[in-house]
Amino acid sequence: MVGQISKPDKTSLVIDREKVARARSILGTTTLAETVDAALEDVINHKRRMELLERIMRDGGIGPGPEELDRLRKP
Repeated sequence: MVGQISKPDKTSLVIDREKVARARSILGTTTLAETVDAALEDVINHKRRMELLERIMRDGGIGPGPEELDRLRKP
């Protein structure tokens, strides 16, 4: 978990407390600020994982392709 929120900032929001409780349980956080920060971090990381998955699918997987494997196996 993140120890310090990047820039202390107070904001008023209307928040669904049931969603916060569910997120808190999933994320293992204790405070509202920690839960919101962890949820935002999770969204950012999810986007990065989706971009990586798209790249893997576009490039045909991870590692050398069949042609490269054939070349590497030749003496």
